[in-house]
Amino acid sequence: MIDLHFSPEVAEARAAGRAIVALESTIITHGMPAPQNVETARAVEDDIRAAGAVPATIAVLAGRLHIGLTAAELDRLAAAPEVAKLSRADLAACIATGGTGATTVAATMIAAHLAGIAVFATGGIGGVHLGAETSFDISADLQELARTPVTVVAAGPKAILDTSKTLEVLETLGVPVIAYGQDTLPAFWSATSDLPAPLRLDSPERIAAAHATRAAMGLGGGQLVANPIPRADEIPAETLAPLIAQAQAEAAAQGIAAKSVTPFLLERIFELTGGASLTANIALVRNNARLAAEIAKSLCNRRG
Repeated sequence: MIDLHFSPEVAEARAAGRAIVALESTIITHGMPAPQNVETARAVEDDIRAAGAVPATIAVLAGRLHIGLTAAELDRLAAAPEVAKLSRADLAACIATGGTGATTVAATMIAAHLAGIAVFATGGIGGVHLGAETSFDISADLQELARTPVTVVAAGPKAILDTSKTLEVLETLGVPVIAYGQDTLPAFWSATSDLPAPLRLDSPERIAAAHATRAAMGLGGGQLVANPIPRADEIPAETLAPLIAQAQAEAAAQGIAAKSVTPFLLERIFELTGGASLTANIALVRNNARLAAEIAKSLCNRRG
């Protein structure tokens, strides 16, 4: 069994049977510029604490899989050079070779499940990239949702993706996609889209009940909770669409592919929106963390 290194806060929460919410770490190393990356990571952790749960930011530091980071460890990760971006394919190799890496959605789900954490908050999941019919560029996040029993709270698939194809793949894989409190699928930086939500649930308690029922039925995999960004913080889809198309065309022209695509597109859209995409991203991540904390508490209450 892999050796997990729990932060003191997470170790205490585990011993007391308190609600814990997993958090990814690529938002710190690959998803946001400094200093907003560290500021947001701390704000998200504080939001979870304020909601009555305990945050567990996950990363690999010098070959050790950390479940929860101290303030000093978070700073160390943010300042580390050439941090690997870890998914299912490279998580074990990074640990085995003593490397340092930040976890994507897929890797965070794996680590959370190893640690007995059932709920994970992130910004948006990866999915099917435009042109995947020729590039086969499909995120490992989708397969992970189909195999690892963690409830993932996100603002939907990232808006840079082919959202309709992402939904089709999730349906094929048997992953429940649950819109929180609305009938349409959220579109990451935008609260709504023109895609109907496959499922709708309106309370953390019902989402927790769905998670527990899947486990009781022996159904593998997790569920995706698509939580809309607050309307006051959104960027309308019609404003974003031409900017996303421009960024995607630039990525194709420059031959950017594989794991480099998403960071390039997010950075370019940040530039094209004059920083508004980052402001919206921070708002949606914090909103997801608050909902995830309520779901985690509801699961604890069901067990209690």
